[in-house]
Amino acid sequence: METKKTLVAFFSRAGENYAVGHIEKGNTHIIAEMIAAETGADLFEIKPVTPYPDDYTECTEVAKRELEDNARPEIKGDVNVEDYDIIFIGYPNWWGDVPMPVYTFIEKHSWQGKTVIPFCTHEGSGLGATEARIEAACEGATVLDGLAVRGATAQNEREKARKSIVEWIGKLKK
Repeated sequence: METKKTLVAFFSRAGENYAVGHIEKGNTHIIAEMIAAETGADLFEIKPVTPYPDDYTECTEVAKRELEDNARPEIKGDVNVEDYDIIFIGYPNWWGDVPMPVYTFIEKHSWQGKTVIPFCTHEGSGLGATEARIEAACEGATVLDGLAVRGATAQNEREKARKSIVEWIGKLKK
């Protein structure tokens, strides 16, 4: 990985979150920063133009409606994925799927010949079906085994999360 140009693109949400209360920095954001620190990658945060509600229940209602409608919410900014060899894509696992702003980001780019590595935060569902969904969305990419970290671990047991990341990245390098 050291000789490859690497990006960590992620969607994360602060505010009221399940199992961790009100947080200033989203669970996936914390994990994304750890991965970038470990790999020397650039960071890009996928941010919807219209933020999700701070209230957990309201957020889930909006996100569930987007999922049911297969929506593609507009996102702020972009990064030239085509300039990178390896792209980590991070997100919270919402109902076994990737949040819709991540699809907006993915669909803007060509993934041909790229190595894509998914990672997610969750509170019990792990990666769910998200690896397969990322693989289908990133047509032409090689998708490596992802990592799932509990949001509560990202927030409250950061050294444990960091150790999981280091171990996972070590396996990816083999």
